[in-house]
Amino acid sequence: MKIAVLFPGQGSQFLGMGREFIDSDKDCAAIMEMAASVCDFPLAKLCQDGPMEELTRAIHLQPAITVTNLICYQGLKKAWGDKLTASCFAGHSLGEYSALCAAGVLSVEDTIRLVIKRGALMEREGQKNPGGMRAVIGKTMQEIEEIIAECDGAGIVTAANHNTELQVVISGSIEGLDAVEKVASETGARVIPLAVSVANHSPLVADAVPDFSAFMNEVEFKTPVTPVYFNVSASPEEETGHIKEMMASQIASRVRWFEIITAMINEGVDTFIEVGPKTVLKGMMRKIAPKGYQYKALQFDTPEGLSKCMDKLS
Repeated sequence: MKIAVLFPGQGSQFLGMGREFIDSDKDCAAIMEMAASVCDFPLAKLCQDGPMEELTRAIHLQPAITVTNLICYQGLKKAWGDKLTASCFAGHSLGEYSALCAAGVLSVEDTIRLVIKRGALMEREGQKNPGGMRAVIGKTMQEIEEIIAECDGAGIVTAANHNTELQVVISGSIEGLDAVEKVASETGARVIPLAVSVANHSPLVADAVPDFSAFMNEVEFKTPVTPVYFNVSASPEEETGHIKEMMASQIASRVRWFEIITAMINEGVDTFIEVGPKTVLKGMMRKIAPKGYQYKALQFDTPEGLSKCMDKLS
């Protein structure tokens, strides 16, 4: 059994996430306490009680999702003990910070500090350059890029997330998104608006990159103990300077999720565990894994879910 641990990003949030782990495990509760002490807003209360419109602001949501992922991972480490171990890690967009923490690159405190800063900078860029994101279902990356080229001049738009072979998220200005959606819909695609006000992974947030890079220079990055597959390259990297460069550019770069999972499968990974709220990444697995490939896709965000997950691993 070769296990990949995967961490979700923005869009997986719900009110009450992480509560059962915090209530039942003092080490999980300590992670929330530490994270809350680094934030200048009531992180624990927002995660549990909302309101949802405040939780979903990038400046709040990025530390909220990240601390929930890390709390769930703490539960997994305890359940595994010495019996099991991850062969590799990856995180979808924001989830990459949880992966770096799990792989020993970042401390928990530095992870939270980084995502607070990242969220603040991305919210700043979203206010300066309003835009959005939309999922396009039924078109390959090449087809999406051809449609974007066809709509050149209509507004800023880019292919931001390559989630599965036939699911690409586009990001950019409303005018650019409208133009691409019109052509994509006319040629048979289904287009779904995402509940975000920031055009993540697009040129509209690129001004956050140098500021975030400067902030990151003050944070210690260690060599990964376990391989991490990076969003920017879809491959592992060990050199900490290059990792910092990728994590800064990741803000405005494409998330190559389809390529990451494909690369893991090619390396013989046969068990994928989504650690954190909801089942977005688990759901993508069905559309990424080649026909006939034997694998397990699991997910948990509660102690009960973890127990079921462990049963399926035995």
